[in-house]
Amino acid sequence: MKRLFLLTGLFLALAGNAVMAQNPIETVPQTSAPVAGDVISAGNWMVGGSIGSLALNFSTGTFQLDLNPSAAYFISDRAAIGLQTIVGLTAYDGGTNFRYGLTPMVRYYFPEGARPSGRWFAEANIGFAGSSLTDNTSDENFSFLFGLAAGYAHFLTEHVALEGKVGYTDTEADLNTSGLGLSLGFQIYLPGRER
Repeated sequence: MKRLFLLTGLFLALAGNAVMAQNPIETVPQTSAPVAGDVISAGNWMVGGSIGSLALNFSTGTFQLDLNPSAAYFISDRAAIGLQTIVGLTAYDGGTNFRYGLTPMVRYYFPEGARPSGRWFAEANIGFAGSSLTDNTSDENFSFLFGLAAGYAHFLTEHVALEGKVGYTDTEADLNTSGLGLSLGFQIYLPGRER
């Protein structure tokens, strides 16, 4: 009797394996999704952030990291206004420099060059930034900040996009934030209230 159960179990296992070999189940992670115009339309929200200037210099012992969380509201189709914060840290031999700021931002998604899974955009921000660095050239720890950027948002799902951005930032004081920069981040697109 034991042999019968053992042979029956072995037969079922081999038969199941043969069926699975003929019809394999493929699970591929989702890497893109078609973007409906509803995601970047009036009344929706966008929250997320980016990481820029992540650097580690072994010869000088300097580490730098900038984080820029943001939130925005779509005032019309493809146009959003919001707020971006600046949090940065530079650690070097002999001290650290902590950077911070708050900048209103405007972002516009271009209909030209749009793909089913991505959109080109332009962004501008203007606001204030500060630094814990006291021995800078103008002895200002708080200053005016202006920035322009262009980027591409690749939608991994209908509501989540991975984006790359290149831009120029300028400040009045020497806060180590002036110049060209490259950042990588993500945004989550939340639907607004039903109309």
